[in-house]
Amino acid sequence: MNDVVETTLKPLDIDTIYTQWSKTYNKEGKPDWSHIFPYYHDQLIFQDSIQKIEGIVPFKKMCARLTKRCRSLHMQILNVTKNDQIIMFEWIMTMKFRIFPSTPMYGSTRLTLHENGQIIEQRDYYDIWGDISNGVPIYRRLYRWFMRVFFG
Repeated sequence: MNDVVETTLKPLDIDTIYTQWSKTYNKEGKPDWSHIFPYYHDQLIFQDSIQKIEGIVPFKKMCARLTKRCRSLHMQILNVTKNDQIIMFEWIMTMKFRIFPSTPMYGSTRLTLHENGQIIEQRDYYDIWGDISNGVPIYRRLYRWFMRVFFG
C-alpha cells in the first residue's frame, strides 16, 4: 500500500490535471499513462459505464487493453474543478479504432483523493453507445429514436 506519495510528484490540483492528463493522450499514436500511474493509490476503485475495477494492477491492465484496441486516442480537457478531496473534470475523448472513423466521446471524471493525496476512486461518466453511434448513420437514427421513445 502506498501511504506516502512520492515526494517528486506534484500535488494533484487543477493545474496538475491539465498538464499531466493532457500529456497522457495524444493526437498521433498510442496513449501513455505511465507518468500518471503514481498518482493512483494501490487500492484504487475505478468505475465507468461498462466496468468496475478494483486495484492498481487491474487498472493498468485495463489501460493496456484500451491502448491495444485504439489506433489513436486524444483527450481535450475542457474544465477542471477541485473541492476538498474531489476533483471533477469535463473532457472530449476522440478515439480511432481499427476500422472505424475517429469517434468523439463527451464525458466527465470524478476523482476522489485518499488522505495521502493519491486517487483512491475514479468514476467516469459518459454515454458510450450514444457517442459511438454518432459515427454510424443508420444505427445513429435507430439509437436516438429508441432513446427518445423509451427514455424521454
